[in-house]
Amino acid sequence: MQTLQLELDNHAYPIHIGEGLLANADLIKPALKGQKRAVVVTNETVAPLYLAQLQATLASLDCSIVPIVLPDGEHHKNWQTLNLIYEGMLRANCERKTPVIALGGGVVGDMAGFAAATYQRGVPFIQVPTTLLSQVDSSVGGKTAINHELGKNMIGAFYQPNLVLADTSVLATLSDRELRAGLAEVIKYGILGDLPFFEWLEQNIDALIARDTDALQYAIKRSCEDKARIVEADEKEGGVRALLNLGHTFGHAIETGLGYGAWLHGEAVAAGMVIAADVSRRLGILGAAEQTRIVELIRRARLPTQSPDLGIDRYLELMGHDKKVESGKIRFVLVSAIGQAVIRGDVPESVLGDAITACLA
Repeated sequence: MQTLQLELDNHAYPIHIGEGLLANADLIKPALKGQKRAVVVTNETVAPLYLAQLQATLASLDCSIVPIVLPDGEHHKNWQTLNLIYEGMLRANCERKTPVIALGGGVVGDMAGFAAATYQRGVPFIQVPTTLLSQVDSSVGGKTAINHELGKNMIGAFYQPNLVLADTSVLATLSDRELRAGLAEVIKYGILGDLPFFEWLEQNIDALIARDTDALQYAIKRSCEDKARIVEADEKEGGVRALLNLGHTFGHAIETGLGYGAWLHGEAVAAGMVIAADVSRRLGILGAAEQTRIVELIRRARLPTQSPDLGIDRYLELMGHDKKVESGKIRFVLVSAIGQAVIRGDVPESVLGDAITACLA
């Protein structure tokens, strides 16, 4: 097991990474703060696999659970499903100190975190991510949200957990498609700020796809280190944290335009990073050879390198709803070199149109 500590001005929490952690009561106990009951939010896919195991671990701490099992899928990340969490907590008479534990991937983590942030104006929150994408990205940093039909993650809150417990053994039940989707976020960290990690990924991408235990644990740890460093510098995304959105402006447009769940989040981000690299080259800030390396690594991860044809006007319309729009201008995260990302608000629509067109399937 390896442990990282994310240190913020008024809050700190551990990120534990390793095998078999779901059964380790000693790791969970401090975050419960003596409470004898906890809400466990999960979904229909994860519950049959790991809910009983987590329940047994909590029972060893004399802590019972209020299970709330949600329907699975990005298309359920909405007000209606969020209300199922509130209703379950209210019916169980949950109190202000009752912890909420997210047992699942990014969708479960986002919704459970938003519920924890808003139920009685904030209750303790614990992340137990069960997908690669959630272990390397969404469980760390305190972003919580639900989707709206006009835009992804537009309604939410910053709300930090008290613990992130990343049990790598649960990845054994993850589908190949979900594993590859998680690799998109891993690759993102190398592109935006960690050239040595990008080079390591070029050497080890096949091992990651083959689920090599040591490679996966290293990639998770390195990704969490990179994200923690950025979040510590900019918790509420006033500056450098926006770089973590590399590929996301285009990717969110793909997810919203196709309908939530048609493409997995990581798949859309992968295609979005390809477009971002193309825009960067067209603006003259990224060399063609580096663009090729980025696209090739994404291709080797068996992720999309081409985007669906939504129509250029539709892309621009959807990106106009992005959270990074400022004074009516979309701020794009672009790449000036592998390991260096920049934010630009001056990208001409003609360049965007040409780049998107060049990357269409």
